Amino acid sequence: MALAAATVPYELRFDSGRVCLDLLSTTHPAERLDSLPPLRAWISGAGLVPAGCPLAHADPPWLTGFRELRRDIRELVRGYLGQETRAYDLALARVNDIARTAPPAPRAVRGEDGALVRELAGPPGCATLLAAVARDAVELLTDPVARACLRQCEGDNCPIVYLDTSRGRRRRWCSSEVCGNRERVARHRRRAALSRT
Repeated sequence: MALAAATVPYELRFDSGRVCLDLLSTTHPAERLDSLPPLRAWISGAGLVPAGCPLAHADPPWLTGFRELRRDIRELVRGYLGQETRAYDLALARVNDIARTAPPAPRAVRGEDGALVRELAGPPGCATLLAAVARDAVELLTDPVARACLRQCEGDNCPIVYLDTSRGRRRRWCSSEVCGNRERVARHRRRAALSRT
């Protein structure tokens, strides 16, 4: 499971293959974006801002904005996967509207060792960060090759959707270390129980 070191206390995952899908996984197994510190950690861990970028200016409306975008992206992904969705058209309109805002502007500056490093031209606003995630969703859902790689995890009660870029497109779980390991343990227990009877 890919966990960003700074986000371990929040158990945030970044292994779905796309930023927009990583946002969806913040609801499993429980709400992860329940306060500003985990939201800041998710924004940093997802690579929306360069490492060390201060996000102290984030406030409670940011939580609302990211949760609403997550809901809309979930509707679009569920619709693509053939699952029932009631608000697909409304979600599509909202994601398109959010994606119109320009994402944070990066710039290259010399680091302490003289190498070029990325930083933002100014403190990122909530709308610009939401736009980066919304644009990722638009790019994913309008790219037939990438869209064809969308998979729902086969783990028990796991709602995570990921991008299957494995050789042969045979990946079954959101994470081999999480759901895959649970499946292997369950299979071992079933075999052990059968051998005892």
